[in-house]
Amino acid sequence: MTEEIIIAGFGGQGVLSMGKILAYSGIMQDEEVSWMPSYGPEMRGGTANVTVILSDERISSPYLKVYDTAIILNQQSMDKFEDTVKPGGVLLYDPNGITHHPTRTDINIYQIEGTKLAAEMGNKKVFNMVILGGYLKIKPVVKLENVVEGLKKSLSERYHHLIPLNIEAISLGMEKVVPHTVEAYSNI
Repeated sequence: MTEEIIIAGFGGQGVLSMGKILAYSGIMQDEEVSWMPSYGPEMRGGTANVTVILSDERISSPYLKVYDTAIILNQQSMDKFEDTVKPGGVLLYDPNGITHHPTRTDINIYQIEGTKLAAEMGNKKVFNMVILGGYLKIKPVVKLENVVEGLKKSLSERYHHLIPLNIEAISLGMEKVVPHTVEAYSNI
């Protein structure tokens, strides 16, 4: 099994840390892992994306042009990466701030209101974990216990008290991810 993922959005949305947690989770499962971030010079508000590859075989290159899954968190990323999902692949996105929804009919599209759900939880910083939960519901490529270990590795020890909140956000994302129907937006 090999899963090639692009996670893309604005800096400050937890794009890179979501990728890092996935990568650490894969390592905990004795998988081969690649984590390759890409971001602008801005700390917040600039674009950021990360390519994560999880495989039970050696990974020949971390550089990809097409992906099994794209997790899209802003319009610029939708414009750039919608066409890079392999036919039959998955596109998961948060509709907050998306003005041109995905239109492809040869991929599986899912939507999760990560921004809204994190706000309802009272902590916008768990946004990326809500999104991660949605992804893991669609494609359970790593076990939840390994995600907990991934959180421990990627979070500074002084934030370990937030791990239960992050797990709650992942569970909420698993509950709230829904398939997206392209026809609903075809006339807009």
